[in-house]
Amino acid sequence: MKWQNWLPKFPRSFDEIAHFSFHHGGAEARSLSPQLISSPVKAPGLFFLLLLFFCRCSQPGPLPIQAAAAPGAGKINGLTLVAPPEPFPENPMPAVKGAGAGWIAVVPYAFTRTGAPSVRYQEEGWQWWGERPAGVRETIRLAHEAGIRVMLKPQVYVPRSWTGHLTFDTAEQWAAWEADYERYILRMARLADSTEVDLFCIGTEFRKSVEQRPQFWQNLIKKVRAAYSGKLTYSANWDDWQHIPFWDKLDFIGLSGYFPLVDADTPTVESLKTAWQPIAGKLRDFSQQHNRPVLFTEFGYLSVNGAGWRNWELERDITSRPINEQAQANCIEALLATYQAENWWAGGFLWKWFPNMRGHEGYPERDYTPQGKRAEQTLQQWYGRD
Repeated sequence: MKWQNWLPKFPRSFDEIAHFSFHHGGAEARSLSPQLISSPVKAPGLFFLLLLFFCRCSQPGPLPIQAAAAPGAGKINGLTLVAPPEPFPENPMPAVKGAGAGWIAVVPYAFTRTGAPSVRYQEEGWQWWGERPAGVRETIRLAHEAGIRVMLKPQVYVPRSWTGHLTFDTAEQWAAWEADYERYILRMARLADSTEVDLFCIGTEFRKSVEQRPQFWQNLIKKVRAAYSGKLTYSANWDDWQHIPFWDKLDFIGLSGYFPLVDADTPTVESLKTAWQPIAGKLRDFSQQHNRPVLFTEFGYLSVNGAGWRNWELERDITSRPINEQAQANCIEALLATYQAENWWAGGFLWKWFPNMRGHEGYPERDYTPQGKRAEQTLQQWYGRD
């Protein structure tokens, strides 16, 4: 059974409560006699007993990996669609489907400056069109029209820094930043709900915030659940996913898959697959421990020498690095060959894809996008199998 194909249906009436409790409420519920279950009027206290069983079994908690949470069949074969600065000159979804993708991640960025306890997001003005609500809605509309599913992934950009380093000196500063972030996330959660988005990501790589302020995240998850009826994840960094304290409140163990693998100009597929094995083993065990599937909320490789190692370091002088399409293609081949057949791995979103080649930073031939490169064919071969 694939992990998407079993979703429990919750009861809507007293009779369904009894039926649900009997089949899903554990040994205590199954020990009740059929006569008692079918005769609620004759046992005035039974309603409350059954209600207790129902509440107990419906509390958030581990689901079978096969039951976890994305609608539809097959893997999440996704691309992260870069929000363009202006409306699409033409529909970008045929090219997305041409790459074999069945999902996109939509990323409406907000901004925080180092040391500033605020989250800046504007619906108009300086914000790029694809990040504004109107652009987000249009992107989702076009995706759904093309039969493509969507993860909405609101994300904070910290200029010349990283969200994982974001911290503040006082409780008052933390509270101010958290109020802004909550306002931003709940705005996006309501947008996701109104557009019937399949998956929502509550945050990306907030290492110090999660360490220092875990209760904020626990409370935020509850508020997002109240605003949005779909499935939830969080995007941990590749080196701290084991330290996130709230996986049991979410539907996927989400993480960025930028693991350093092989330090070579053009790593071979076999050497990369070998390097993946101990990492995949840890992820599999963690998935089984938490009864949640693993989702690579991001994965990707620059098309330059050394792409199998520390890509974030390669970004620093990217324009001077030798182009190496084969290195990028080998890395994607090895990742998908390692994970695609694993039932505990839900899939992932390749970083990144420029709609109509708009929104890039001036070096697409070296950037993470596979568009027009050898890696695009690799992606088509793997994504097209589902």
